Amino acid sequence: MSIKGKTAVVTGGAKGIGRAIALRLARDGANIGILDILKDEAEKTVEEVKKQGVGAIAIECDVTKYAKVKEAVAQIHQAYGSIDILINDAGIDDARAFVDTDEALWDRILSVNFKSFLVASHVCVPYMIEQNSGNIVSMGSDAGRIGAANEVIYCATKAAIMAASKALAREVVRYNIRVNCVSPGPVHTDLWDQLHPGEKGQKVTEAIKRIIPMRRLGSPEDVADVVAFFVSDDSRYLTGQVLSIDGGLTMIS
Repeated sequence: MSIKGKTAVVTGGAKGIGRAIALRLARDGANIGILDILKDEAEKTVEEVKKQGVGAIAIECDVTKYAKVKEAVAQIHQAYGSIDILINDAGIDDARAFVDTDEALWDRILSVNFKSFLVASHVCVPYMIEQNSGNIVSMGSDAGRIGAANEVIYCATKAAIMAASKALAREVVRYNIRVNCVSPGPVHTDLWDQLHPGEKGQKVTEAIKRIIPMRRLGSPEDVADVVAFFVSDDSRYLTGQVLSIDGGLTMIS
């Protein structure tokens, strides 16, 4: 899909949606640089990526730390000669009632989810400006579009990413850089299982499936395929957009 030989930086690419994105972009011909604190999982993903016949690097990196991200991206650029695609996927969640949260939790979720978006984008955009081309796709969420109980901070970070992406899209379009977001609904990942454990979690999952028109949770591959579209020339006239991937759950106009 027109990205053969390009280089993609994927934050949070060790597992889950990020892993699926890395594998899909590799299948389409892109070299992959994964930034993640989960070193072993990232290395395993890189081994799978390399089977697609492309270059791949896994760098252990706290994506909330500007200097670390700058160093890691420079290493990827040195290896492959360009930074063409940035996928802002790093994120965490901790579902609990707002009154049961505290400042430490706020800071952690804000930092991992939103600050990492700011850091990675700020580091990668200058490369894209210099080469007069680039593509940024960030992970929003339907929770950030419509709200979700027990996820006040998570919703806030995802709404911030989607709003900031629109603003950034307006700033950098003159450099032939496109900025878009995908907005997943419920997706079955390890994080989903952590948030919905045991018999009670299974009941929650089944209840959610019943209200999704397609009657299933999304998969990481469902999201990855849409990301692949956004970074390809097939979406060449799209920027500043947010697209829900939720089996028809929200149908936002």
